[in-house]
Amino acid sequence: MTDATALPFATGLPPVTRADWLKLVESVLKGAPYDKKLVTRTYEGLALDALPERKAHAPLVAGRPAGAPWVISMRVDQGDLAAAHAQALEDLDGGASGLALVYASAPSAYGFGLPDGADLGVVLKDVLLDLIETRIESGNFQGREDVLAFADHVEARGFDPKGIAASFGLNPLGDFAAHGTLPMAWPLLAKRFAETSAILAARGFAGPFARADGAVFHAAGASDAQELAAVLATMVAYLKAYAEAGIPLAEAAGRIEAALVADVNQTATIAKFRAIRLLWGAVQRECGLPETALKVHATTAWRSLTRRDPYVNLLRNTVAAFAAGVGGADSVTVLPFTQALGLPDAFARRLARNTQVMLLEESNVHRVADPGAGAGAVEAHTDGLAAKAWDLFRTIETRGGMADVLEDRWLKAEIAEVKAKRDKDVATRKAPITGTSEFPILVQEAPEVLSPLAAEAAPVADGALAPYRISETFEALRDKAEAARKAPAVFLAALGPVAAFTARATFAKNFFEAGGITAAVPDGFADLDALISAFKASGTPFACLVSSDEIYGTEGAAAAGALKTAGATAVWLAGKPADMDALTAAGVGDLIFAGCDVLEVLSRAQVASGLE
Repeated sequence: MTDATALPFATGLPPVTRADWLKLVESVLKGAPYDKKLVTRTYEGLALDALPERKAHAPLVAGRPAGAPWVISMRVDQGDLAAAHAQALEDLDGGASGLALVYASAPSAYGFGLPDGADLGVVLKDVLLDLIETRIESGNFQGREDVLAFADHVEARGFDPKGIAASFGLNPLGDFAAHGTLPMAWPLLAKRFAETSAILAARGFAGPFARADGAVFHAAGASDAQELAAVLATMVAYLKAYAEAGIPLAEAAGRIEAALVADVNQTATIAKFRAIRLLWGAVQRECGLPETALKVHATTAWRSLTRRDPYVNLLRNTVAAFAAGVGGADSVTVLPFTQALGLPDAFARRLARNTQVMLLEESNVHRVADPGAGAGAVEAHTDGLAAKAWDLFRTIETRGGMADVLEDRWLKAEIAEVKAKRDKDVATRKAPITGTSEFPILVQEAPEVLSPLAAEAAPVADGALAPYRISETFEALRDKAEAARKAPAVFLAALGPVAAFTARATFAKNFFEAGGITAAVPDGFADLDALISAFKASGTPFACLVSSDEIYGTEGAAAAGALKTAGATAVWLAGKPADMDALTAAGVGDLIFAGCDVLEVLSRAQVASGLE
């Protein structure tokens, strides 16, 4: 076959090389270092080039067969069983091809879910289980009871277990990570886990019975490599448990599935889903087994959902679902865009379904097997992630395995280090959150939910991996501002012509409003007297100068002094001028600028605006 890179364009132009691209990039960078501007460094320590070489003749990473759609799996998570039943039928009628029975005990329940011991005869009445895929998401070491209840329901309905596509989701190590303790020693729990799988197999079910789920690690702040390593180590722990129960390794490997989180970084998500198959293949080779297909499920990220401007979650979910599909996920669950607000209603669930329906039926994303194969960025990220995750997996095994690193809390400490780095990036807006830390909307009606999320999260046990959302700190500032008797505000003291202050005035508006502090952008002022009159009329306690560094040098000190004389409790400045001596002497007490700790500065701004 002719190498596509050697084919000339129709115009006869020669092939474009990396060197050609670099020449164009250098003209744009204007002397700025390439590795600072166009090389991305991940939390794993990977250095990702923006112009990677194409990986010619790259092998496909085996995922779904080409042309096979993934399963659209919808959550059944209402505590009212009749409502849960109606919800399930509506989802299936609306395009879903699978259901996930989410119990309230599950880490993925997020405050809701089916009660343990729920009557599945009510929940799954009229559901043709032989035509869909059913997933069970249980927790708090209730997996055995919940999966056996499902098996009883299948038999009571007269279905042939061999014809039921079910993922039973036994995951005691995931429960350990979520709760911080084990109900019994791991060897005993592993034996019980293997026995439950044996019961299901004896009753004719094909499985998979065990699930290694990365969601609890991702929700606690894990990097992609940490999530992959935790999932792989969990799979190996289950493989050992099956082997100790006398199950042949080849059969045991087929009883295990993986579940990963699809997040908003498209390339990283594609790479992660490809990497888990490479990693599992390596484990199979080390065990002397032939490489067989691994079933992989995707769930969109709880960590990335926001309560503020939740409509942006629709975009986040679309990117995540697309990336999971391109990465080869066998089934995908999209969390409805209002999940962080409460129990999603029919409208939010419909959008979660249709996001996937459109990707499959209109965009035909599933038609090509491993479309990322050979793409330089995807291949480099996949290889880098797989290598980092494999090293971390080997460290876990050296330390005794997954149960031991959860017991001694080593893995929790490792994840906490990454979370701290990410929190700093969020605070400084190096990792901006659209609609929350960037471009906030102060007045927006919240979409409806069936039941609001509890105001206070349930306490987390010592040693457990606590879930969080990266937007929570900014949301807390907004909550505090909105709870005030008087809405906090700042006066933007624009100096000079519109062209001089517009950029920084817009920056300041977005900056302060991320903390719930209203900041109206003025049209400008004819002179200093007009500015002071407008400040007095505004009734706001503090002001922020907005203009260019040049105008700050000529007019800033006089404006700051006049504002202080007029009663401003504090005068701030947007920017970071080189010469601050005269401005500071005149009363400028704080700065806002790109790269500052926005959370810390906004906390001070709330105090300056009168909030306690």
